[in-house]
Amino acid sequence: MCGRFVRYVSLPDIAGEFDLDQADFDIRPSYNIPPGQDIAIILDDSKKRLVLCRWGFIPTWSKDPSIGSRMINARAETVWEKPAFRSAFKRQRCLIAANGFYEWRKDGKIRSPVYFCLKSRNTFGFAGLYNTWKSPEGNEMCTTTIITTAANKMIETIHNRMPVIIPREKEATWLNQDLHDKEALIPVLVPYPSDDMKLAEVSSIVNSPANDSPDCIQPV
Repeated sequence: MCGRFVRYVSLPDIAGEFDLDQADFDIRPSYNIPPGQDIAIILDDSKKRLVLCRWGFIPTWSKDPSIGSRMINARAETVWEKPAFRSAFKRQRCLIAANGFYEWRKDGKIRSPVYFCLKSRNTFGFAGLYNTWKSPEGNEMCTTTIITTAANKMIETIHNRMPVIIPREKEATWLNQDLHDKEALIPVLVPYPSDDMKLAEVSSIVNSPANDSPDCIQPV
């Protein structure tokens, strides 16, 4: 799964990395992003733009927003057929801007955080889905989920799943809202190569999402 991630890059850098046409808000760096927060997603619906979206997908048909806390991730193997996600998979795909993510190494009752990022340290996009949910009172909220797949060789020593990282050359395919064929989309949702990633044991301060500073990603 992916339950915590990092995005410390500035808005101008995000705009440059993803060649955005529009970004109407600024975002502060965050080194310990938990579910339930508003995060920066990239979509392409006539304009390639940055949007604030709540992490925790709420299906259109749901009356209860608390379901979002159980839908922070969607499995690549089944996302196209699950009732909660299949419509968004066809028409509302996005990238979630990130610089890295955490998993926890388990040793008995001890859980030690491990930080993963690209060797290049470049900003990248997780594969995501988004949806505009309308509450019974008529209020609208953008919600999103991160798609996960089987772990690569580096990560499988710690966890059996990892978030899907979309390579730069496949971003246009994933964001193409005119493309609905799962046969073209599912092959994008594969583990990112271990050789292009690195990891670092980091401080247990990461265990609390209240701790949000550059110290979170410093190796120990």
